[in-house]
Amino acid sequence: MIITRTPYRISFFGGGTDYPGWYLKNGGQVLATTIDKYCYLTCRYLPPFFEHRIRIVYSKIESCFSIDEIQHPAVREGLRFLNIDRSVEIHHDGDLPARSGIGSSSSFVVGLLHALYALKGQIIDKPRLARESIYLERQILHEIVGSQDQVLAAHGGLNHIIFLPNGEISVTPITVHRTRVEELNSHLMLFYTGIKRTAAHVAESYVNDIESRGKQLNELQRLVGEAISLLNGSNKILFFGELLHEAWQIKRGLSEKVSNGHVDDLYNQARKMGAIGGKLLGAGGGGFLLLFVPPDAQKKIIKKFNKLICVPFQFEYAGSQIIFYDPRDNHPDLDEKRGKNLINPFQEMKVKSIKQ
Repeated sequence: MIITRTPYRISFFGGGTDYPGWYLKNGGQVLATTIDKYCYLTCRYLPPFFEHRIRIVYSKIESCFSIDEIQHPAVREGLRFLNIDRSVEIHHDGDLPARSGIGSSSSFVVGLLHALYALKGQIIDKPRLARESIYLERQILHEIVGSQDQVLAAHGGLNHIIFLPNGEISVTPITVHRTRVEELNSHLMLFYTGIKRTAAHVAESYVNDIESRGKQLNELQRLVGEAISLLNGSNKILFFGELLHEAWQIKRGLSEKVSNGHVDDLYNQARKMGAIGGKLLGAGGGGFLLLFVPPDAQKKIIKKFNKLICVPFQFEYAGSQIIFYDPRDNHPDLDEKRGKNLINPFQEMKVKSIKQ
């Protein structure tokens, strides 16, 4: 049995420039971190005593005899991708809800591939895990997603990620004093708006014509450098909140679907009570609202937003991990044998390497 733990992420600056439609022509960069809220995947081979050969437990329960019957797209294509031809059981649990802007779908894919590789007795490094997760989501599942979520989920940490026009991705940890990082973390608050949305529906409103948003995306990219300089400098951390506010105003201009009246009202209320800046996480539209608030103003905002769930969090630095491994749960001597008639998608994979 294998259990993987894969973190969710918070993106501060540069979101939107991580879509290949943009960075393969113009380059891109983001400043983002993973947090101590996780997606858990449990995988094991099944002995041949059940009517089903595949069992998947998430918000639904699927009991299938063949891969073709699986309704969950990422599980179905992940099993095909790695040529898993034995009976298998997969359970998913998450600390935070899906469709909420914290990169849950990519964390799921990263954790799933990590678990399935381990189930096969193979070790996969973080750059390859990120690269193949991007490939699975974009090229096989045809999801409208960027490339930062998979990189962050695999690597973990507070990172400056650069997307090069040649397709390569550079991951550079932000190396600042621990007290500076703790200061930043202590000014951040995370509220769940209760609005579920599908990121692709929001993203497609500007990604499909992303070149026309060049002015906004260049500005968002500029703020990445300013934020990193701030963290490495001696200026007050409050300026980070002002940069977040500036970035949010720019991002809202990408599409009318990025925000809505309810979110704008919450944001404006928070600003009146002491929040300096903030943003909706992910593509926008709903999900989690990140606020930058001086510690002495946080109790007032929690009291005002008492109908919303406030989620305390800390930055995390490990990325996707195997937290449990027991090879004794494999049953090669009991497993039914069948022909390997699945296509190996590695033969067609053309994804650039990730440099670290």
